[in-house]
Amino acid sequence: MDLLNTLVDKGLRRELPTREEALAVLATSDDELLDVVAAAGKVRRQWFGRRVKLNYLVNLKSGLCPEDCSYCSQRLGSKAEILKYTWLKPEEASQAAAAGVAGGAKRVCLVASGRGPTDRDVERVGRTIEAIKEQNEGIEVCACLGLLSDGQAEKLREAGADAYNHNLNTSEATYGQITKTHTYADRVDTVEKAHAAGLSACSGLIAGMGESDEDLVDVVFSLRELDADSVPVNFLIPFEGTPLAKEWNLTPQRCLRILAMARFVCPDVEVRLAGGREVHLRSLQPLALNIVNSIFLGDYLTSEGQAGQADLDMIADAGFEVEGAGTTTLPAHRSDVADAAPAGGGCESNGGASLCGSGAGSASAGDEAAGCGSACGGCSGHAHAQAAPVPAQPAQAEPGALRSDLVAVRRRGAGTDIAPNA
Repeated sequence: MDLLNTLVDKGLRRELPTREEALAVLATSDDELLDVVAAAGKVRRQWFGRRVKLNYLVNLKSGLCPEDCSYCSQRLGSKAEILKYTWLKPEEASQAAAAGVAGGAKRVCLVASGRGPTDRDVERVGRTIEAIKEQNEGIEVCACLGLLSDGQAEKLREAGADAYNHNLNTSEATYGQITKTHTYADRVDTVEKAHAAGLSACSGLIAGMGESDEDLVDVVFSLRELDADSVPVNFLIPFEGTPLAKEWNLTPQRCLRILAMARFVCPDVEVRLAGGREVHLRSLQPLALNIVNSIFLGDYLTSEGQAGQADLDMIADAGFEVEGAGTTTLPAHRSDVADAAPAGGGCESNGGASLCGSGAGSASAGDEAAGCGSACGGCSGHAHAQAAPVPAQPAQAEPGALRSDLVAVRRRGAGTDIAPNA
């Protein structure tokens, strides 16, 4: 297929595809799907081999956010029954992070709900970063705290933060339909502040909110222009009690096409499979590993993910390997520039374009993805809520039809005595 050959050649050269080529990926048929995955896999292996980076979410502060992000279970006015608590102490957060590190996580994503941190909040998170790094040598820490004010990114960098996550989520043209309490420009400004402070920029999107193919291409091209090092791709988790609770717009096939498009546009960056993968990709999750090079381990901010051991088994069974702590994730042409960036200086990596959003301080799909991505809870200590039973004889659906009945959205800690981030 000429389109795919062209995209592979461009990806190997870190050359930006045209918008028409990116749209054409989303328009491919199911008969062409495996060819699309294989083509994206060639680009993925060129820059990242068969390594899979594991990320782990620690939800520092949950619920009661003043922002109105339609996808988020922590939003203003949300009726979602979620865990709500104020700031974890540094030692509590460090203990939670240790569970993820024990499961193989290389990056810990610290997420807090809210519009953005106060200077006191930044100091509090700084102490938490220090506690985590004291206990876990070589671990990366990404903060996801919402919109940043002047000077706050520099303070986080001084405290030891390696990255900052703030998702664009959707295109500039449709952003106002999703959130009204802050703007798309506010989000871009925070990503630029993180970059200018020498932090690795993590910024991604949420698919499945009713957006068009053009919207998806717009936001991924914007992420490339912002030169994010990590691009979390979240799939909306339609949480009960939120305005988007009825938005079931994704099939596993469409999810794979979206991931492939992101890989072709951002060939040499960490493309992360984030919130909603279990709900929407279901049994096709292993195929996605041929496209992405990063996932979240365990649970998300307010919903349960796949058990951490199942993630590790999936990676091994698909012929991939967990990226070790001593391995640099990004290709040399990107990581060398990032490592050389002084605090307060820009990061000018070449060619290329995760996920914690602002507002709810999450990086996830439907409030889940996050922190740079999304997945709090880790590979152990799961106290899963009871999933809604699947009918013994479900109605037959047409090929390619949406099947929202296949996987129930399970609230983290619902009906249990699970502690925050257990």
